[in-house]
Amino acid sequence: MLDRRGFLTIGAAGAALLLASCAAEPEVPTSAPHPPRPAPRPVPAHPPAPEPVVTPPPAAPQLARVPVGGGTLTELPGDGQLLAWTADDGSSAAVIAAYAAFAAQSGTRLTLFVTGCYDAWDANAEALRPLVASGQIQLANHTWSHADLTSLPDDEVLSELQRTHDFIHETWGVDARPFFRPPFGYHDERVDDLAASIGYTVPTLWYGTLSDSGLITEQQVVDFATQWFLPQHIVIGHLNFDPVTKVFPQLLAILQERGLQTVTLNDVFSSEQHP
Repeated sequence: MLDRRGFLTIGAAGAALLLASCAAEPEVPTSAPHPPRPAPRPVPAHPPAPEPVVTPPPAAPQLARVPVGGGTLTELPGDGQLLAWTADDGSSAAVIAAYAAFAAQSGTRLTLFVTGCYDAWDANAEALRPLVASGQIQLANHTWSHADLTSLPDDEVLSELQRTHDFIHETWGVDARPFFRPPFGYHDERVDDLAASIGYTVPTLWYGTLSDSGLITEQQVVDFATQWFLPQHIVIGHLNFDPVTKVFPQLLAILQERGLQTVTLNDVFSSEQHP
């Protein structure tokens, strides 16, 4: 039987063995030190942004221009692959803006017949300015208030044309003569003589229409373009409703597939004002 001293002796011996066992356990190696982080590379300064490329407006087509004669104009003279795409009125600023953007992007040449009372022309004066200055867009006269000229007295016929003439000249610095388009196509000898007295010698009608003076569908616009975008035609559209602006790619494709070259009236005709 163990006495208290023996028990303590055994306990001390066990503790010594336990400590020796712990001391014999191998040390767990610590992880290797991380290599020093390389110094950050200097970030090169951003190169200066390139200057924007300014695309010059397309040059006017090299055509043998024809002296403009008297009488009503409905189509372009001779044989060829020319198309005069014209557009009238201008009640919608958004539609005028879309036409201007389309012309700038595609190089399409247009003749726009201005009805001067619409504020939409003032709203787009700056957008149109470079296109008018280059001749890619020609401005012509479609009267001040779109009145039937045959129903007006002489002084009002003259006023309708003169006010829009002055507005175009003061806003864009160009002479809209000699082309005017009588509203609804209504004119007679008296109207023509009055117009000619102030330099508007060419009443300009059309040989084909997009029929969009009122609201029609996009597909109808494409269908009318398919029908009327033909060689030597003067085609009339309108600057009033937006379906045409949503199908510009389709209209451009028709022109390209048929090998048609768009022209302004001044591209084709020489006149006293534009020799």
